[in-house]
Amino acid sequence: MNHLQTTNPDFLADMRNIILEARNNAVRSVEFARVMMYWHLGERIFIEEQRSQDRAEYGSYITKNIAAHLEKEFGSGFSVRQLELCRQFYRVYPNVNEVRPQLNWSQYRLLIRIDDDYKREYYELESAYQAWTARETERQINSLLYERLLMSNDKEAVLAVARKQRIPEVPTEIIKDPMYLEFLGLKREAAYYEEDVESALIKHLQEFLLELGSGFSFVARQKRILLEDDEFFAEYSDFRFIPILSC
Repeated sequence: MNHLQTTNPDFLADMRNIILEARNNAVRSVEFARVMMYWHLGERIFIEEQRSQDRAEYGSYITKNIAAHLEKEFGSGFSVRQLELCRQFYRVYPNVNEVRPQLNWSQYRLLIRIDDDYKREYYELESAYQAWTARETERQINSLLYERLLMSNDKEAVLAVARKQRIPEVPTEIIKDPMYLEFLGLKREAAYYEEDVESALIKHLQEFLLELGSGFSFVARQKRILLEDDEFFAEYSDFRFIPILSC
């Protein structure tokens, strides 16, 4: 008897999920430890900097001095530029309890460059709740997602939805207008054939669903219709919106 063929598939799936979840948790734990290390380095640099009356000049001196020692011992991950980012990270997030374990250092490097507190909070919340990668966070910032939502909503409404304080009441609260579909790789034209856009969207389905927003699901591309003995294919491409309610 071949035991590999008789193993309960549900049992095997559960075992695999346990292993994969443990691996993912380990990676997230390591990444969050890295984020916290940079936060504490920034805090320590800032505290040391406050001891001098000429803080700007002394701050520049200590980052260059300490970077020379740390790089020699730990490598290029502790350069002057990196230590300056650590200090900036602490200044933007002085409360360690506000540092989110869902976000990695690459995402925080993007967030601390944003001067507008409300804009930064929006991308921080969306990155955490939507499980964006650093690449997706960067894309949404560069495509001006926050600004596009403000075209049809007020700031308080946009942030209330991002904070999970209220459920969207109208489509314009979560659907961007205009949409940025640069990931399709189509040449800039005044108009496109529908089939070209459809093919490009299917090829880049994940990016398109992210651009639509949370709660969308792809159901089918076309519907086969029989009329008497003739066969037709309706251009269907059904993208459904499924509201996701937080508990």
